[in-house]
Amino acid sequence: MEANELYLKTAFCCMACDGDIAEEEVALLNSIATNEHVFDGLDIQNKINEYVSAINEKGNLFLNEFINEVKESDLDDDAALQLIKIAIETIEADKLVEYSEVCFFKRIRKQLRISDAVVLEAMPDKEDFFLPDIEDDSAFDWDMQFSNVHFEDIQLSGISSE
Repeated sequence: MEANELYLKTAFCCMACDGDIAEEEVALLNSIATNEHVFDGLDIQNKINEYVSAINEKGNLFLNEFINEVKESDLDDDAALQLIKIAIETIEADKLVEYSEVCFFKRIRKQLRISDAVVLEAMPDKEDFFLPDIEDDSAFDWDMQFSNVHFEDIQLSGISSE
């Protein structure tokens, strides 16, 4: 896949990963297409229609296939930086950054060989996107039930009930 198509697919996937494509995201896509020319040579509308059909048919599999396409790409630092810029701008376009979008971005980011230092030098105000997640290396059971615990049995010393 050529870089320009990967950029377009990045924007689309970042729009779709939260389950809602906002008007602001579409406006950003139009602005990028018009002003930055990073999608030059593509029939943008036709590609977007293909992506919409594919995501409606495949759902999350479409997003996972995209992640693999990013992994298989051989982007230099400038191209990787452009892809990251498009992803972050798309995620922020509707002024509502959801955790699912940040997680999706981190999955994209993990596939690129560019260093965080290079990205943060170019986009120093985006460090929140690069903060590490909590690593779950324990066997904690998230479905745990505390049916045998009565809150009145838990006594804390030094706490006044006044």
